[in-house]
Amino acid sequence: MRAAGKVILPFLFGALLLIIWEVAIRLNHIPQFILPAPSAIAISLWKDGPDLLRNLSVTVEVTLVALLLATITGVAIAVALAQWPLAERTFFPYAVFIQVTPIVTIAPFIIIWVENIFVVLLILAWMAAVFPIISNTLLGLKSASANLRELFRLYRASRWQTLRRLLIPTALPYFLGGLRISGGLALIGTVVAEMVAGTSGAQSGLASRLLEASYRLELPRAMACFVLLSATGLILYWALKVLSHRLLRHWHESARGIEN
Repeated sequence: MRAAGKVILPFLFGALLLIIWEVAIRLNHIPQFILPAPSAIAISLWKDGPDLLRNLSVTVEVTLVALLLATITGVAIAVALAQWPLAERTFFPYAVFIQVTPIVTIAPFIIIWVENIFVVLLILAWMAAVFPIISNTLLGLKSASANLRELFRLYRASRWQTLRRLLIPTALPYFLGGLRISGGLALIGTVVAEMVAGTSGAQSGLASRLLEASYRLELPRAMACFVLLSATGLILYWALKVLSHRLLRHWHESARGIEN
């Protein structure tokens, strides 16, 4: 019953908002180029759906590849920084620099330096997604119990054994938390990169179609792009949440609490 409520209540609330939105548009006679009604957005989704989905596939491809690269490089960097404190003091500020640098400020340079537009989008999306994985994984690796670390030293465990049997299991919940954050940031980074890069043709993503529609004041089509991007973000978040739950459900309290 409680699980059904988690689905039904948000659905009912969303339906109520859509009804209020539709009624307000019709009663106030608001033109579509200012604010389209939900019915107009639904018509645009039905009419333009196949074309928009092709553009969405480009955005999703960049997002997933960037997230995969961010995961691999982020974990590798975090492990290296955790193993060598001098490396952490030397290189971690540069990871922070990547995080706090707005994508739109560095995108023009990447576009000049890199010819392949797919690689440009990939670099910018990776920059948006990698820091939460580095910081969360590093925090998890450094959160192992000091008593357990001492026990491993007492039994003469090698650095690899300590990493594999103590540090990695301790860091896994932290890493998965960072991964869920990075999934959304990878999509956001891809969308911003597509808008800044101004992609077109076969390589254009859905964000480019959104900008194009907004310039033409085709707001139902622009809102349809927005709906598809938002739905993609939700699907990506829930997929990563399910993955986290499956990996942690048998031994970690955070995953057991999901079922309550």
